Amino acid sequence: MNKKIKTVDDYISYFPSETKTKLQIIRQIIKDTAPEAIESISYGMPAYKINKKPLVYYGGFAKHIGFYATPTGHEKFKNQLSVYKQGKGSVQFPLDQPLPVALIKDIIKFRLKENNKI
Repeated sequence: MNKKIKTVDDYISYFPSETKTKLQIIRQIIKDTAPEAIESISYGMPAYKINKKPLVYYGGFAKHIGFYATPTGHEKFKNQLSVYKQGKGSVQFPLDQPLPVALIKDIIKFRLKENNKI
């Protein structure tokens, strides 16, 4: 990945069409579910913040889309996410399977509630 990537559009443009489409879908889910989220590139991937706190991140890989909702988002949805390969604070959505759109929305809504607590 080119280190000069400054925007999410630049980031997505580097991927093959199948991956690009899924990255665009996740981006749109985030924008629709959390329109007030601030979009940026952090840790070399698309990142979103609410109240200066991380909301979610995602990234494209050769065979999957990585989705990062911090450990709390993954812990809350551990049963639904159990069918996917996971790491600490991450889940992998395989490119050869449909994205779990409703689940992604639910995770974002949960993280929004967490980040809006003052």
